[in-house]
Amino acid sequence: MSGGLGPLPWGYVRRFGRVVFRQQQWKSTVSTHPKMPPCDFVPEKYKSYPYERIQKIREQNISPSLRMYYKKPLLLHQGHMQWLFDYEGRRYLDLFAGIVTVSVGHCHPKVTVATQKQLARLWHTTNIYMHPSIHEYAEKLASLFPDPLKVIYLTNSGSEANDLAMFMARLHTHNFDIISFRGSYHGGSPYTLGLTSIGPYKHGVANGFGCSTTMLPDVFRGPWGGRHCRDSPVQTLRKCSCSKGVCHANNQYIEQFKDTLNTSVPKTIAGFIAEPIQVQTGFGRTGSHFWGFQTHDVVPDIVTLAKGIGNGFPMAAVVTTKEIANSLAQNLHFNTFGGSPLACVVGAAVLDAIEEDGLQKNSRDVGTYMLLELAKLRDKFEIVGDVRGKGLMIGVEMVTDKHSRHPLPAEEINQIWEDCKDMGVLLGRGGLYNQTFRIKPPMCITKKDVDFAVEVFHTALQRHMERAAK
Repeated sequence: MSGGLGPLPWGYVRRFGRVVFRQQQWKSTVSTHPKMPPCDFVPEKYKSYPYERIQKIREQNISPSLRMYYKKPLLLHQGHMQWLFDYEGRRYLDLFAGIVTVSVGHCHPKVTVATQKQLARLWHTTNIYMHPSIHEYAEKLASLFPDPLKVIYLTNSGSEANDLAMFMARLHTHNFDIISFRGSYHGGSPYTLGLTSIGPYKHGVANGFGCSTTMLPDVFRGPWGGRHCRDSPVQTLRKCSCSKGVCHANNQYIEQFKDTLNTSVPKTIAGFIAEPIQVQTGFGRTGSHFWGFQTHDVVPDIVTLAKGIGNGFPMAAVVTTKEIANSLAQNLHFNTFGGSPLACVVGAAVLDAIEEDGLQKNSRDVGTYMLLELAKLRDKFEIVGDVRGKGLMIGVEMVTDKHSRHPLPAEEINQIWEDCKDMGVLLGRGGLYNQTFRIKPPMCITKKDVDFAVEVFHTALQRHMERAAK
C-alpha cells in the first residue's frame, strides 16, 4: 500500500492521519477462476501472422502514440455479441465494447446481414447524389429526437462531429468562446482538444483557441454533494448536507459556472458543451431514456452522436435545428464519406436491433442489477471508493481509502486489471488519474454475464488484499 507505511496485513481505514485496523483478516479463499457462462459460438481458426510477427509490425510500422492495453497485449481474432476471442481461441467477456462503440453486440447478425447486402449493392457515391439509405436513415434517426432537432449531418468520427458542432455554434451566434466541463473528453483534433480537459491528451502545442472550462459537478470528488445528489440506483457513500430529493450542491456548482462566465469568457459566448454524464450516453445505454440529455429535461440546440451509432463502424452525426443548419448553408460545406450508403445502412440496422432486441430495457434492467452488485463490493473493500452510473454505463473508482479518496497507485490498479483479464473479463480505464474502471459492455449482456464479471472482479480484489498482506 502507499503512504510510506509498507504493506498492511489487514483491511484498513485511514482516519485523521492514523491507520485503524479492522478485525477481519484476509484469508486465501480465492478460487482459481470463476466459471465463465456458456457460449455456443465457435470461432474460426486463426490463420494470420504469428503473435511475434504482429508485435514486431506494431513496433516498426504503427504509430507509437497508439498505446495498447495489458503487459502482453491481446491479439484478438473474432467477436460474437458480448464475447471476444483471441488468436489462441481464448474467450473474453467484453465490458468495454471497443471503447463504448459496440452497442448491440460484436458482429450482430441483423447488422451483419444488412451490411453484407449493401456491400454487394453499392458502397459509396458521396452525398452529392441521392441514394435511398441516407434518406431512410435520416428519417429514422430524426424521429427519435424531439422538435426542433430534426436536421442531420453525417460525419466519420466523434471528433469530427464535435468539431463541426463548434463551427456551427460560432457561425450561428457570431461569437467565439465555448465552455466545457473539466475532466471532459470531446476529441483529439486540434479544434476539439481545446474542449477536452484531461491532462494526458494535452501535447503542449497551441490548440482550441477560445475554449474555457468550468467545474464538473462531481459529488464523489468535488467540493459539494454526496449521498442524496445522484440520479442513479447507487449513491456515493460520502456524507451530504442535502435533504433527500433536494440537492443544494446543484446551486453551488451553478454559482461556479456563473463565476466562469464572469471571469473567463466575454459577455457573450458561442456555446456550452457537456456530456450528460461524463461518458457516452446515447442509443438507450442509460436505460431510462434513449438520449442522455433527456434525463436532464432539456433540449439542446445541437447534439453530437458517435461511438454506438454504428456498432463499431466509423460514423458519427450532428443533429440540430433548421435555423442553426441554415447558418452553415450560407457557404459550401462538404464531407466526402459522411452519409455513405454503407454507413447509413449500418446505422439503420443498429437502430432496428436496439428496438427489436429490447436493448434499452436490457440496459436498464441488467445495468441496475450490475450497479447494485458492484455496490456490494464497494461496501466490502476499502479500495473501492465509488460505484456510479446509470444503465450499462458504470464507473468504479479505486482509492487508497474512502476517507482521503486518494487514487489507488497505478501499479496496484494495473494488477487488478491484469487479473480480471486473465480470468476472462476485459475492463476499460478512465478518470483524471486513470483510477476508474470503465464498464460499458455491449447492451446485449445478460445477468449471468454480470454474475461472472462481478465474481471475477471480487476475486481480483481479494487477490490484491492478499498481496498487500504479505
